[in-house]
Amino acid sequence: MPAISGATAYRGVVLLLWTLVICNAVAHRGLFWDGSAFLVNLLDRRQFHDFYAARAHIDWATQLPVLVLAELGLRDTSLLALAYSAALFGVPAAFYTVALARVRHEPPLLAAVVVIVAAVYLPTSFFIVGEYNATFAAVTATMAVILTTNGRSRRDALLLCALGALCLRSYEAMVYLGPLLVAAIVWASRRVAAADFGLRMLYAIAALAFVGAAVVSAATIVDYWDHPHFLKVRSTSVDFWQNMQFAMPLVGFVICGVAVLRNPAWLRGRGPAIVLGVIAGLLVLSPWWRIVHEPSILYPPSHYVARQAGGVLLAVLLGGMWLFTARRHGPPAVLPILGETAVAGRVLALATALAFAAAIPDLALTRLWSTYLDGLRGVVDARHGLIRAETLPLHDWPNKLFFQDWSFPALTAVLSRTPGQAYVVSDQDYLSNPPFEPACGLLPRLQGYGWDGPAAAPAAK
Repeated sequence: MPAISGATAYRGVVLLLWTLVICNAVAHRGLFWDGSAFLVNLLDRRQFHDFYAARAHIDWATQLPVLVLAELGLRDTSLLALAYSAALFGVPAAFYTVALARVRHEPPLLAAVVVIVAAVYLPTSFFIVGEYNATFAAVTATMAVILTTNGRSRRDALLLCALGALCLRSYEAMVYLGPLLVAAIVWASRRVAAADFGLRMLYAIAALAFVGAAVVSAATIVDYWDHPHFLKVRSTSVDFWQNMQFAMPLVGFVICGVAVLRNPAWLRGRGPAIVLGVIAGLLVLSPWWRIVHEPSILYPPSHYVARQAGGVLLAVLLGGMWLFTARRHGPPAVLPILGETAVAGRVLALATALAFAAAIPDLALTRLWSTYLDGLRGVVDARHGLIRAETLPLHDWPNKLFFQDWSFPALTAVLSRTPGQAYVVSDQDYLSNPPFEPACGLLPRLQGYGWDGPAAAPAAK
């Protein structure tokens, strides 16, 4: 594959990210699974739905637009769901844009950030309400700032402090991502021989913020260790292979990694293009695999299952970026080869192609999601009262990809022109698959709201 310039890759991936933000907002992707329950709780309670204190800062950042619009009098749930979706996708897209901008003049680092977008963000972001999406993006931006700062920029130090404040209460993965960033910040600050006291204090505050993020995460893990939800999370953390969108790039990277460790000069040949080219082709074709093999489907809930493995992969890639930048003297044999202009350009081209290939299954699932929402909207607008979920074709295509029993009441309330006229509810007892917070399973009121605006009251006779 021919090499491409850093400017081309940077502009292309940024355009891809923000195109997906628009598409996913219009498709109301933020309503998937827990998202609908979070939205109705925001609207019914008129306050942040930060039930989980260890992730509160991310929740505040993504929920604020909805609360502001509701306070301004907007009652159209379709527009509120669009705004919520736009915030959920826009926050990580903004952080990845910052990361890409910071490393756009360093092709190897730019390739690493593009790989993070392709192999960590896109394969785990259908569950966009998960705070890890914004956390992983903020962590990536943090490392990009650390590796590209000259150590004397007060603006960069302030930016690190702001990112640290956001990550302080963001996600449990900070238990290992936090220490990685602390070490990198200390390394960056020590590179400056004559930094003034104020600048050193800013670096210290940023490092302490990420130390705090690790402490908050560790305390949360200990506190919730025996919670039924956490037990389920731990039991499924090794099932990341069920997510084809994540597993296929991971296999490609493992093959490339083994080949490079055996022979670093392998990077100069056609091997990387063959391996990653095949992976990109498989990703592009993945939405249609079920035609020839029915069990081989893209499954949105598997994005949730793969998030822990995604965090580990992120840590490995960020560590590799730091190693590439730090080991200028006596580096491993692979690093000088990766820094060669021709090799770096080809690797960047492959990473960019992989990112665009990874967007194909994302767009295909989004189209099916829109079909699913249209079907549910037709049901709740045409009926009255409680509708048993078991009477609906939940296991038909594409419904089986998206339904979650305990969030049905919230989702159908949001989709209804007259919330409260009809709800879809499940027969299950919520013991085997309970919502993380009991309030999420209740019938929402949403009085005065409605899809496309609240329905007008009947005229008096």
